[in-house]
Amino acid sequence: MSDAVKNVKLHLVVLGLVVVSELIGIVAFKVGPGKLVLLPMLYAMFMGIFTGPKFTKIFKEKEMIQASTLVGLTLLLLMARYGTLVGPKFYEILKAGPALVLQEFGNIATLFIGIPIAIYLGLKREAVGAAHSIAREPNVALIGDIYGLDSAEGRGVMGVYICGTVFGTIFFGLLASFLAAFNIFHPYALAMASGVGSASMMTASIGSLSACYPEMAENIQAFGVASNTLSGLDGVYMSLILALPISNKLYAYLYKLKYKTSEVEA
Repeated sequence: MSDAVKNVKLHLVVLGLVVVSELIGIVAFKVGPGKLVLLPMLYAMFMGIFTGPKFTKIFKEKEMIQASTLVGLTLLLLMARYGTLVGPKFYEILKAGPALVLQEFGNIATLFIGIPIAIYLGLKREAVGAAHSIAREPNVALIGDIYGLDSAEGRGVMGVYICGTVFGTIFFGLLASFLAAFNIFHPYALAMASGVGSASMMTASIGSLSACYPEMAENIQAFGVASNTLSGLDGVYMSLILALPISNKLYAYLYKLKYKTSEVEA
């Protein structure tokens, strides 16, 4: 991390991206009865992508790796800020307690959608690691402990983890705005759904929701943070006790269905 801290060019470019993004500000488009909201975070991420070695080459691969070491530190500061939002809204959050806990069962839907698609595309044991969860840090640790990150399951979970890091924040920010635009779900339900165990994804999502519902912004942030915290705590146990066993059984069934033989026989 010391190399990243000492890299002056890295900090100056990031500062420039932040300033430009903030100057652009929040851009909203009318979509049906609501609006699609684009946040400064989204612009910064897109511009950041184009500074990499694949495009303008402002940063080399080594500098990109250095920058990634600071993500965890910056998220700690962000979560400390969000932590101050939960306390004042404690009793309102407590009323939604069962919903916050039960929502974790919704994450199991990931495997029922992801594993069939992964097997159809030709993946094998990678499908279990990739699709048993949304593959954030606790899930990476879980798969690493059970199978090892050099295994097929490890490659699967790391692949989704990397994709989630690159595209997840953008996707969550846009999806939250899109769902808010159609007024199908209550803003608090969307805020709780934002807390999937990823601080960056949650931040992008509740940022969009707060822009759509400024009068509910504090409550939306509090629900999102509380939900994200619970997802981080009980998500590991949900994966260990339910998601992984179900994933393995579903994988074995679909593998036999596609290849007309069990994996052991193959």
